[in-house]
Amino acid sequence: MATKKSAPRAFDQVETWVFDLDNTLYPHHLLWQQVDDRIRAYVAEFLKVTADEAFRVQKDYYKRYGTTMRGLMTEHGVDPDHYLDFVHHIDHSPLEPNPALGDALEKLPGRKLILTNGTVAHASAVLKRLEIDRHFEDVFDIVAADLEPKPQAITYERFLKRHDVVPTKAAMFEDLSRNLEVPHTLGMTTVLVVPSGQREVFREDWELEGRGAPHVDHVTDDLAAFLEDALKA
Repeated sequence: MATKKSAPRAFDQVETWVFDLDNTLYPHHLLWQQVDDRIRAYVAEFLKVTADEAFRVQKDYYKRYGTTMRGLMTEHGVDPDHYLDFVHHIDHSPLEPNPALGDALEKLPGRKLILTNGTVAHASAVLKRLEIDRHFEDVFDIVAADLEPKPQAITYERFLKRHDVVPTKAAMFEDLSRNLEVPHTLGMTTVLVVPSGQREVFREDWELEGRGAPHVDHVTDDLAAFLEDALKA
């Protein structure tokens, strides 16, 4: 017998709004090919393997460890600083200002924070290109997480402690369902963001699953409009 999903949590108690970065605040196909290519190039050079084998390793580690970097660190002792500098050395110019999202963020009551498996430098470049950087209090990145990526529970615990966030008074916005399991368990209201362009980026089936999962309170393909509606509810 299927388990009945409980009513989705609302936003009336939310004081802290927590956002993933890539593919949440903007459609990742605008930048992802650059990052994806650089990750694969790094894996190929570091492991001295073909591009096809690098692709396989890249996706395998991403699924099993949360990030390709974590897999390379665990199994091959890669230098995380060198890896992060290399893979995020990209052109951010394809991103354009998003005034609708900026207006929606402006109206949200309370604090706004970024929780990303990327770096502060990459997040800062993205937020500036979107012209929404002024709305965010801080960026909690993979370095602040001691290189432990989402969906590891310790990452969320470190984030909540660092920024003194009460999970039952917070909302989490993410593009991967599995990254919302721990936040929901902790008491956060969860939102799965599925922007357009999902198939323009290579995404495996598991990355697109989970829209109807019990730990997903809400699903949207238009973040700005969703935030506007959330304030009216």
